[in-house]
Amino acid sequence: QVQLVESGGALVQAGGSLRLSCVASATIFNFNSMGWYRQFPGRERELVAGISATGTTHYEDSVKDRFTISRDNAEKTVYLQMNSLKPDDSAVYYCNAALPYGSTYYSRPKYDYWGQGTRVTVAS
Repeated sequence: QVQLVESGGALVQAGGSLRLSCVASATIFNFNSMGWYRQFPGRERELVAGISATGTTHYEDSVKDRFTISRDNAEKTVYLQMNSLKPDDSAVYYCNAALPYGSTYYSRPKYDYWGQGTRVTVAS
């Protein structure tokens, strides 16, 4: 069974924090790098952060030093701790298996399957 279930999105004030969670099925999670992606209205999904199966992390410049990605392999869960949130971070956030590209990741995920996402709204 292929499954991705994201949660944790909410409405927060600028400067606030949120922790997103994503529970994935074994097919997607095991042995794969995992990534968090976000989608702004009318735009393609974009990679925000990625983490390898062994815990090496990568962040897009726009979230570096503010967001932290982590994973719990036993629980097949990937997290995104979001601090110092800005209105520009408002989007629907998704997780998926990430495709490594050197020390970074391709913008497209490994699997063409998405969960329902979780909405983050940051008020100014």
